[in-house]
Order: sequence, then C-alpha cells, then structure tokens
Amino acid sequence: MKLPTEIFIAIRYLKARKKGFFSVLTTLIAVGGTSLGVAALVITLAIMTGFQTDIRDKILGIQPHIVITRIDGEPFKDYDAVEEKLRENKSVVSYSPFVYKQGLIRGLVSSASTGIILKAIDFEAENNIVNLSKQITVSDMRFDGTRIGEKSIMLGSELAKTLLVTAGDEVVLVFPGNFASIPKMYKFTVSAVIHSGMYDYDSSLGFMDLSEAQRMFAMEGEVSGISVHTDNFDKAIAVAEKLQDSISFPYRAKSWIDLNKNLFSALKLEKIMMFLILGLIILVAAFNIISNLLLLSVQKSKEIGIMSAMGFSKFSIAKIFFYEGMVVGSIGTVLGIIVGTGISLILKYFEIFKLPQGIYYVDRLPVVIMPMDILMVAASAFVITVLAGIYPAYQVSKLDPLEAIRYG
Repeated sequence: MKLPTEIFIAIRYLKARKKGFFSVLTTLIAVGGTSLGVAALVITLAIMTGFQTDIRDKILGIQPHIVITRIDGEPFKDYDAVEEKLRENKSVVSYSPFVYKQGLIRGLVSSASTGIILKAIDFEAENNIVNLSKQITVSDMRFDGTRIGEKSIMLGSELAKTLLVTAGDEVVLVFPGNFASIPKMYKFTVSAVIHSGMYDYDSSLGFMDLSEAQRMFAMEGEVSGISVHTDNFDKAIAVAEKLQDSISFPYRAKSWIDLNKNLFSALKLEKIMMFLILGLIILVAAFNIISNLLLLSVQKSKEIGIMSAMGFSKFSIAKIFFYEGMVVGSIGTVLGIIVGTGISLILKYFEIFKLPQGIYYVDRLPVVIMPMDILMVAASAFVITVLAGIYPAYQVSKLDPLEAIRYG
C-alpha cells in the first residue's frame, strides 16, 4: 500500500531527526509527556472505577436494592397491602420484612459497651436478597443456616472485635424503656460473625430473628420496613419509582443508589476532577509538540522552499507538519495506553498496596479496567495532540519559498 506523499515525508523527517541530539530530545519529551499523561489517566480511572465497583458490590452485599419504609418512621401496622403490590411488580424477585432498633451492646468478658444498629430479619428471606450466608466467617454449632435462633444474634466482625466476643459467646443488649422507664436488658448468644467488607456496617450492625424482635418490642404483626430485591440492581431507581406510585403515601420506596447518593456523587465528582487534572499533563505535552514542530520548521526551511518551488501547495506542506505532530501524538498515546494498562493489571492481580480498613471502605486497592474509559482517554489525547499540530502547520504554510531557500 502506497502512503500519501505528505505522510511519507513526515515519517522521513521524523526518522531523519535521530541525527540531531537536541531534536531527538525534544521529540522524546513530546512523546514521553503524552505517554505519561495517558498512562496516569488510565491508571487513575481504573482505580476510581475499581473503588466505585467494589463499594457498590459491598453495599449490595449488605443492603437490598430497594427499602420501603413509612415517611414518618412509624412501624407498618398492616403491611399485607404493600406486599401485594410487590408481588404484582414483575421486576421484584423477592422481599423481606425487617425491624430496625438502636441500642447498646456489651460483652460479658469485656466491660466495654458500644452502640448497635439491630436489624431483625427472617434469615432465609434476607439471605435471598443479600446472601448473608456467604459473609459468615465463624458460626456457633447450634446455628443451622436457616434461622438465627431464639435469644441469638449475628454480629459484624469489627463489632465482635470491639466486644472481644466470637460465635458461642454471650452478650448483653440494652434498649431504652418507654417514657423514661428502666432500660430493658436481654442476654443473647452470638450465633455467627459476618464480614461484609464495609467497615461502617461491620462495626455497628447486628442481626436477630424477626419473630424474636416482634415479641421483645411488642410489635406483633408490625415491621419497620421491607427489603426488596429486583432482577437488576441498575434498574433499582426505575423500579422504586414505580413502586412509589403504586404504594403511595405514607410509604416511601428508596433505591440503594438514593440511600448512598452522597457517597456515589462524591466518587463520580472525584473521578471527573482527576480526569481534568491529569489531562493537564497531556496538555503540557501538546505544547511540547507545538514547540517541536516549530523547531522542525526552522530546521527544514530550505527543504520547505525547495518543495514549494517543485510545485507543492502550501496546504500540502502544512499537512506534512500536521501529520508529523499526529504521528508523535499517536505514538505517545499508544505507549501510554500500553503502560497504563500494564501497570493497572499489575496493581489488580498482585495487590501491591494494602489500605487500612478503618479509613477506607476497602482493605485493598481495587482496580477495574473499563474499555470505555480507555477509549475516552485515547480519544481525548488524540484530539489534543491533533489540535496541537494545527498552529505549527499554519505557520509553515505562511513561509515565503524564495526567503526559505535563500536563508534556509
């Protein structure tokens, strides 16, 4: 396949520059700057996408797709009508009623006490929604995997560490009484310890049997809300809106995205800002390409005059320098994608960096390489480098052939 004359000359000029050290250096800086910017963007976006994906998976491992509660926070007096609406919705796969209570918990070995958010559930129904059984790290021999059990509780792993307890140990739950009466105390056995990977949940959440909680808190036939699992977590917002229309006031249906809106909004904004900030590296590289091409135009001014005398149009000569800038930018972009993807894969499979769980939501550096992110970076870098070649090409087209030959 025969290359167009302008591209052929542009490649020849690029090869011929190897003879001059300064010219080679400026070319390498332009290529290296573009590669560095592209690689940094690929790695950063892979890590940011990894954080979003990892946090999403961990949240969905402990939270349902949709939660239905009353707007006033009061328990459901009769939730059969709500369950009927759930059964009518084809996108709803399963649902599970629950009771929420807040209190204090302390172990018998340690005198330390801490707050607990207690979620009373039907274990089998809840397990179909968030797969709690996969998160159990240790369990008591009496736990059969179907019911949490009478006077039994499941604790988050960090909460169990704080209380110095494990499966089979006893803990004391304390709840406020009604109208400033004496607090109510209950002794429970830890039936299992779970680890969701989300520090906030593991350090404060506990599970007990739904029927047990309804008896303890005089809530026979009442629940605090209903957990809903859909056929696709991405459709949770749309399904929640349909459910909201069907169940109406005083009930409220909120998707997992709405429940964690601030977190995911912050992650999305951070990803955009990192893209813009690191994109400045590519912009700096673009200025290197501009200076590189302007230097080349000075070095090749005599050849430019000769080509003009031979009949090359100003537009054709401009295209030579434009193509050279495009070649330099393309090489830098391709190298940057290769390097960035390679480093991302190393970070993904070798888990070089460990993160403290008490500070971050995850204990390792998550990396997810999205083809769309790579395409976006490649397209952005290519556009910037192509635009960088326009000004030098325009300046070359303005050279007077006679002056170029005489003083070149």
